[in-house]
Amino acid sequence: MDEKRRDHYAGALMALLGAGAMVQGSQYGIGSMTRMGSGFFPVALGAGMVVMGVLIAASASKAPPPPDLLHGPQTPPDWRGWGCIIAAVLLFIGLAQYAGLLPAIFACVFVAAIGDRRAKLRQSLALATGVTVFGLLVFAYGLQVQIPILGAM
Repeated sequence: MDEKRRDHYAGALMALLGAGAMVQGSQYGIGSMTRMGSGFFPVALGAGMVVMGVLIAASASKAPPPPDLLHGPQTPPDWRGWGCIIAAVLLFIGLAQYAGLLPAIFACVFVAAIGDRRAKLRQSLALATGVTVFGLLVFAYGLQVQIPILGAM
């Protein structure tokens, strides 16, 4: 499949998913800007996805595809990166439920960071620590997400 056709399909898929999110979110009640309903964020996110999908599809026919610098035709996929990203998501799901938000965020970011072959251990630890502090401030204290910071393991 050529690059342009793949970008057209990717843009159409993103727009379709965004439209689905808008339809589903509108069933929850959108509310107003001062008093947002539970469907406001899904509708806004879906609208953004529709716009992005249209822009991706439109830009596919305008410019030639950029050269692929990371994966040439003879380079195999980076299975370490794939494995670390999948493991990071599974760790977050498991740890958020049983160990709490703090270890879930830290483990998720750390494992995903070590998926990069150029990442150093100290850099991965610093990234995981920074994102954990930021995530706790935003989700636990700012948005008051109903996941305990530390669970009962």
